[in-house]
Amino acid sequence: MSDTKVYEAELAAELKQLLSFWMDHTVDHKQGGFYGSIDHNNIVNTTAAKGLVLNARILWSFAAAYNFTQDEKYLPVAERAHLYLLDHFIDEKYGGVYWSVDASGNPLNNRKQVYGLAFYLYGLSEYYQAVREPAVLQQSIDLFSLIEEKSFDIVQKGYYEAFGRDWQPLPDLRLSDKDANEKKTTNTHLHIIEAYANLYKQWPNELLRSRIVQLLEVFNAYMIDKKTGHLALFFDEYWKVKPDVISYGHDIEAAWLLQQCAAVINDTGWLNKMKKNALLITNAAMEGLDADGGLWYEYDPQHHLLIKEKHWWPQAEAMLGFYNAWQLTEQEIYLQASRNSWRFIKQYIRDKNGEWIWGVQADYSVMENKDKIGFWKCPYHNSRACIEMLQRMQRR
Repeated sequence: MSDTKVYEAELAAELKQLLSFWMDHTVDHKQGGFYGSIDHNNIVNTTAAKGLVLNARILWSFAAAYNFTQDEKYLPVAERAHLYLLDHFIDEKYGGVYWSVDASGNPLNNRKQVYGLAFYLYGLSEYYQAVREPAVLQQSIDLFSLIEEKSFDIVQKGYYEAFGRDWQPLPDLRLSDKDANEKKTTNTHLHIIEAYANLYKQWPNELLRSRIVQLLEVFNAYMIDKKTGHLALFFDEYWKVKPDVISYGHDIEAAWLLQQCAAVINDTGWLNKMKKNALLITNAAMEGLDADGGLWYEYDPQHHLLIKEKHWWPQAEAMLGFYNAWQLTEQEIYLQASRNSWRFIKQYIRDKNGEWIWGVQADYSVMENKDKIGFWKCPYHNSRACIEMLQRMQRR
């Protein structure tokens, strides 16, 4: 068997293993939905909050797995996530979805984080492809319209980061404690364009298409540093950059994803630009590669400080991003980098108990006090990388 066929077979097996873990270990049969937290030793925290991002990513992952494999066992998991979001996260009074609920499904944090709305739209649009129910498509369209109404910056373009439950301004817009408190972020825009492109595949609406084009313009004009190839991460409403770290994971994720979004709308001009940008960003992300094939987490250029951690999700994105660069160029260095990423994942990130751990330190010790399943630890980056890689391998 060739190296390429071995790679493909291993990824197919990994996808099955990942999804099996989620089906076997994460369903909350007593309180509904899915557990909010499972630690490294597979111990469930039955009192943990249940996040919008976790549930929306479960919805996407299992709908996408069904759409890719046509394996019927994945669809009920997607349906469970869909119904749980409908029953517990929808804000009937002000519209939109809550950021989190408690373990029993009662509203906990009712702010409107646009990043979360984007992931819900991403999951809904993928689920619609699976079930073809008009009500699900309408939910997707309504959510798109809500994001446009509440978050779109008509003057400067782009999308504001967060709002209170009633869509009023907030003093603290941050997605997490490590983020800068700014009105616009690359991370949120990356997942808005991802969600919009996924919806466009099912609903080729002209306004939606124009917004995808505008988002490509925003990335090209403001977010991609054409000198360094890295992404700037935080901005004020006028697109003034707020200096911060370099995120190697976001770099390599954006490299392939923006190219894909341009392909979805079938815009040759933007596709060519984003192919060029993909190589620029990929080469910049390679600065974060370690000799073992793993991708370091972040670099702080202001203090010349490398954050010597290797988290799970940048490794998944690296595997795919480098493979994408190889497809564009046929240069062996990129294919080898993709294979090295997968080898690193197998050796250090895949857990013997199933799923992937959060990450490792420079000495390969497991990062302490980090969930295997949690508010941010979802079956999205790794299942998406496997599905996307397998689709590309099967098309060759």
